[in-house]
Amino acid sequence: MPLDDRTRRSIIRDAVGIGVATGAYGLSFGAISVTAGLSLLQTAALSLLMFTGASQFAMVSLIGGGGSPVAGAATAVLLGTRNAFYGLRLSRVIGGPGQRRALGAQFVIDETTAMAVAPDSVDAARLAFWATAVSVFTLWNVGTLVGAVGAQAIPDPKTLGLDAAAPAAFLALLAPRMTGRHLWAVSLTAALVALASAPLVPAGIPVLLAALVTVVAGLRLEARGKG
Repeated sequence: MPLDDRTRRSIIRDAVGIGVATGAYGLSFGAISVTAGLSLLQTAALSLLMFTGASQFAMVSLIGGGGSPVAGAATAVLLGTRNAFYGLRLSRVIGGPGQRRALGAQFVIDETTAMAVAPDSVDAARLAFWATAVSVFTLWNVGTLVGAVGAQAIPDPKTLGLDAAAPAAFLALLAPRMTGRHLWAVSLTAALVALASAPLVPAGIPVLLAALVTVVAGLRLEARGKG
């Protein structure tokens, strides 16, 4: 059934709101990247091509702390691997020919996934995915550029707390879906695994372990439901 205008407006409004929050996050990244030693061009290229905030922050933080670019890139790859799990869930939502799937793969991130899994219909999920993708990609890159250009005017960008904007937006999207004991149990278990493993394994691995917990739990719940 085609989407009504009210549903479309609601989805687009939420997508724009997430884009604005992520743009603030981009301001922080742009400023931190430049102060870590990357050039304006390198900073802008990271947001255009890598386009996954956690991986970008991890990379520039390691480089800024004296780590090698290779170590920074490896950590970014580990953190970005979680998007592969999202892609499995969103393949039906993105749909279309190979070109659309290839384009959509660039936009499979936390925010687009959270928006796409919320609606009940595929049409609504597809609109939510693409509207959020356009909003977040545009404002993330604008924020990165503005933050990088203005970095010299902010001695310590971290003190502004802008890096908390996108995680806060993601939690706001996730919270309404936490309606059952199983979901809370899985979420808390994944969080505890990530926290417990953080001091013991390289950066990026705790996120993958937490993702593994949720995948295994999800498969078990699905099998139990079919049984």
